Amino acid sequence: MWQRFLSAAAMLFLVTAGLAATEYALTGSNTSVTFIGTKPNGKHDGGFKTLTGTATLPDNDLTKLKIEVEIDTNSLYSDNPKLTNHLKSPDFFGVKTNPTSKFVTTKVEKDGSGYRVTGDLTLLGKTKSITFPAQISIAAGTLNVTSKFTIDRTQWGMTYGQGKVDNDVTLGVKIAAKK
Repeated sequence: MWQRFLSAAAMLFLVTAGLAATEYALTGSNTSVTFIGTKPNGKHDGGFKTLTGTATLPDNDLTKLKIEVEIDTNSLYSDNPKLTNHLKSPDFFGVKTNPTSKFVTTKVEKDGSGYRVTGDLTLLGKTKSITFPAQISIAAGTLNVTSKFTIDRTQWGMTYGQGKVDNDVTLGVKIAAKK
């Protein structure tokens, strides 16, 4: 009887261990979020230096990937110090009243040779669902995610400079997180 119990316990342990999720810590050193804003006579690029979060991968199945990341909006930088200060003002990110932005996945689907990631993006206190293409892989214990896509900044209430500043902003995401 004890042998059966021990066998059952051992099998339960092996099954449970096989279903364990791998968690990756996301930081500003292994994850980057960048942007390119355009206007009729040029463009500016920048990003965010500080963020925290986790990527959880159950069963090594990339379609079950869950990403939660919080971005410190005060860590915003751009290619022009004067612009950086303006982007932190209430005209754009309003970092004093909106110190963080957040992204949380709700679905990851295989799409040809890549994936389509859907999630909730919170900017300026407003949460909207977005979907974007991504390359996702695991190699040598490292979770790799890369993507480049556009969002319409006005959907979150960022309307300053309409007609002088393009509404579409290109976002870039790159994750290279080790276990």
